[in-house]
Formats: sequence, structure tokens, C-alpha cells
Amino acid sequence: MSADEDYVYDEESGEWMSASELAAKQAAADTVEVRDAVGNLLADGDQVTLIKDLEVKGAGQTLKRGTLIKSIRLTGDPQEIDCRYDGIKGLVLRAEFVRKR
Repeated sequence: MSADEDYVYDEESGEWMSASELAAKQAAADTVEVRDAVGNLLADGDQVTLIKDLEVKGAGQTLKRGTLIKSIRLTGDPQEIDCRYDGIKGLVLRAEFVRKR
């Protein structure tokens, strides 16, 4: 923190803090925690397995329990993860149906 940095009043906490501190606090508040069916915290790039058979709408295919999904991406929604699977484009799964590997 430099001596010439601007200070901003944070209405939430009622304190004056540097602009960089406030930006870091807001960035931390914007992060969404995504948890799998058993409560494990998921992150981009994790591998997950399905805990039940899921019919994929529009693909005419069923993903079986135990199917490994590699390299997931978080969407910003605490219940949805974006992933790829052979033959299915734009696959989005609910976090409640997967378990971290």
C-alpha cells in the first residue's frame, strides 16, 4: 500500500480502507463456492464421476453412474458445472449429481 493511494469508505463495514483493499474484498465476495454431492469443494480442471445415471436431453444418450468427466469448468452458478464428454457438446451438469475424484 503506497502513501498516495486513495481511500474509500466501505458502507458494509463502516470503515475507511484503501481502494486496493476494497477491490480485493469485493473480488473475494464475488467468488462462488461449488460443492459436489458429498460436500467437496470443486475447482476448474477437477475430475468428477457421476453418482447416478443421467439422461442427456437433446443428445439421445444416457450417462451411466461412475462415468468419469475430466477437466470441469465452473460457471459462476453454485449448482452448475460445464464439462465435455465424447459426442456431447455444451454439457452442463448439476453439482449434486457428481463426486470429486
